[in-house]
Amino acid sequence: MAFQASMAEALRLTRSGNLMEAAALLRSTLNPGAPRAAPVRAPQNDPIDLVAERVPEAARFEEQLYKGSEGAIGYWLYRPAQASAGMPLIVMLHGCTQSPEDFARGTGMNRLADELGFLVAYPQQSSTANAQKCWNWFKPGDQQRDKGEPALLAAITREVIARHGVDADRVYIAGLSAGGAAAAIMASEYPDLYAAVGVHSGLACGAARDLPSALSAMKRGGGKAATARGAKRFVPVITFHGDRDTTVHEVNSREIVAAATAAAGVPLTVGVDEGSSAGRSYRREASADPQGRVLIERWTIAGSGHAWSGGDRSGSYADPNGPDASHEMVRFFLERKRA
Repeated sequence: MAFQASMAEALRLTRSGNLMEAAALLRSTLNPGAPRAAPVRAPQNDPIDLVAERVPEAARFEEQLYKGSEGAIGYWLYRPAQASAGMPLIVMLHGCTQSPEDFARGTGMNRLADELGFLVAYPQQSSTANAQKCWNWFKPGDQQRDKGEPALLAAITREVIARHGVDADRVYIAGLSAGGAAAAIMASEYPDLYAAVGVHSGLACGAARDLPSALSAMKRGGGKAATARGAKRFVPVITFHGDRDTTVHEVNSREIVAAATAAAGVPLTVGVDEGSSAGRSYRREASADPQGRVLIERWTIAGSGHAWSGGDRSGSYADPNGPDASHEMVRFFLERKRA
């Protein structure tokens, strides 16, 4: 009876769009003895989530609203104190239940923007679009260029480029979990807009087509569907994934890399290095073209769960241990311009 009740509740959560909760319930019901990663702070309804992140004097972290033919969507924009025309832009897509400010705290991306000189845009998913504020990466209508959420995210990107004189050849996109899956879609559908993509604990474009297949992909990968959907043009990609992630299985990072490798159009040589950082060991696989240029990086973090590696405890789903995913993504991004 307990098993049937759990399955019924998982079905209810799935139908309401609560993928994270449904996946967690299924995991605990079907595999109660599975090893667990170190816990991370889930989002809390505390006052800090309602207060803007502290920013240096003359810097700006402000809420914006895009309205256009695609619809309306909010976003937050960070402009460092030394902002000027010609700077790069990084678009950051938060995970389920997160907010832009929460995601900014957890990733520390605004601090890197101050240090290295770039703008950061944080699109904000609403609870009306998804009950858990997940990007709807698993819906066909939100997986296509100029439709649904991709159209809105591209519109935000273009608005920031135009308003703030961003270098259009140095525009990048990254995300965590559902945000990572949405970032993979954006890279696939808008290779003319983004010079590189970062996917942390996410899934490949096309990994799912509805809620049931999304839950399956989160648990065991999208299979052929995740690698069969070819990109219109190759976009360099860097992935991070914890090998103890029980929300989105690490196999998904391998599928992201497989899809990118197939799209590269040239033979790639994979080099491997291993190390440790902030108490966690990691494995970095770098795929280089015949000229030795690294096009793909895949980082696997030992012992880490569903959380941003090297993140700040003040944000949710952030693991302070392990290599600094934000720093490594920015390094990877700024080495590249749009082809």
